[in-house]
Amino acid sequence: MHFDLIDLRLFVRILEAGNITAGASRCHLSLASASARIRAMEGSLGTPLLARNRRGVNATAAGNALARHGRLILQQVEHLQFDLADYAKGFKGQVRLLCNTTALSEYLPEVLADFLASHPHIDIDLQEQPSLRILHGIRQGAADIGIISDAVDSSGLQTRPFRDDPLALVLPLNHPLAQHREVHFAATLEHEFVGLALNSALAIYLEEQALHAGARLRIRVRAESFDGVLRMVARGAGLGVVPQAAIERWQGATGFASVALSDPWAQRKLLLCATDFTALPGYAQALLEALTSS
Repeated sequence: MHFDLIDLRLFVRILEAGNITAGASRCHLSLASASARIRAMEGSLGTPLLARNRRGVNATAAGNALARHGRLILQQVEHLQFDLADYAKGFKGQVRLLCNTTALSEYLPEVLADFLASHPHIDIDLQEQPSLRILHGIRQGAADIGIISDAVDSSGLQTRPFRDDPLALVLPLNHPLAQHREVHFAATLEHEFVGLALNSALAIYLEEQALHAGARLRIRVRAESFDGVLRMVARGAGLGVVPQAAIERWQGATGFASVALSDPWAQRKLLLCATDFTALPGYAQALLEALTSS
């Protein structure tokens, strides 16, 4: 059995991505090189590690065993690199961080920039995902730290408070609902909305809440950011739902009204989560400290 760290890292990244092409890209390898490494690993073991299908790849029983041990080995290597970082110039550790839309756009940019500036030997692999997928990723060892909404069931994981993150309805100043102090989300669903991008974690979350209320969001147009939503709402394009933090950060003329959502799920809190905070690699421990102290 002849594996090196590049092989193990590649195999784990392929499973996280669900296909060889994306896994190879995350490891900065060509598809041909990645495929050759996987074939060599399977040849060395004498058994398939990946089951190919039309949607990508899944691990075989042997592949799952390899991934489990591979993640532990890679974690130990990260511990080693962190402990030797002051002595081994050129080594870099990487923290894998999963977060939802609001954390990515409203709370993390300055915190992460300051952290990276003060920790030149640490990089961050940052990905936006819905909270349920983040939970799955953390439980499967696909990331070190996650930032999730408290609306999801995080049992089996350790959590710490990160930010209060209530959602609010934004609407044109002359809209009939603008006179209310608060409104139930279901009462807004007869109106048209300015939505976020389809792959946005918050867009997915709001679609789910609309379905729970027995309706679908009537999306007229989608914006790529909270600022884009606010600008379109201010010009009368429809209603929007954004974090209160985005409204408070808004620098333009306030051409829109904001109304509190009375639904319990809209009174969100963001949580940091991990399988075990004390077992995180040193690089991730350093980032966790920056996130909890910010």
